[in-house]
Amino acid sequence: MRTSTGTRTVVPTGEVRTFAPDELIVSKTDLQGRITYVNGTFRRVSGYDESELLGRPHNVIRHPDTPRAVFRLLWDELRAGREMFAYINNLAKDGASYWVLAHVTPSRGADGGVVGYHSSRRLPEPAAVAEIEALYARLRAAESTQPTPRAALEASSTLLDHELAARGCTYDELVWQVVAGQGRAA
Repeated sequence: MRTSTGTRTVVPTGEVRTFAPDELIVSKTDLQGRITYVNGTFRRVSGYDESELLGRPHNVIRHPDTPRAVFRLLWDELRAGREMFAYINNLAKDGASYWVLAHVTPSRGADGGVVGYHSSRRLPEPAAVAEIEALYARLRAAESTQPTPRAALEASSTLLDHELAARGCTYDELVWQVVAGQGRAA
């Protein structure tokens, strides 16, 4: 699968990139998800210059292996004014992928209203990535059977809801179970 960056298409290469466990990838966006700030770690790991990122939709780094349902859930939580933790596979400018454990929060103005979003991402444990990849593979399989992007989103969202209900937890709780090595997402 290819991902468009506006002027060119990024093709996943299969290369996996990493960063140090003590580093944070940080970005901020406006209410529409357009990037307003990125730190040096973000730029280095993603391979983009700041000028290529500012003003662009944050999905410029969306890897096709992260199911649509995860992004729907993320945006639903943010629009409701809540924070969310999520495992995300990102796509660098050169096609390399890099997994993150993202903490995304609404940013509030002086009046308390949401003015944008802030995301800090850490390097996840390899065992956690392996565990979450199994769940994401099932969600992508559900998406792949559908004729349209909208139908794919509905299929993976329905399956994610079903899987979480079977586990008796929310996605956020699943993330923390996986962090603790108790998720059994496979």
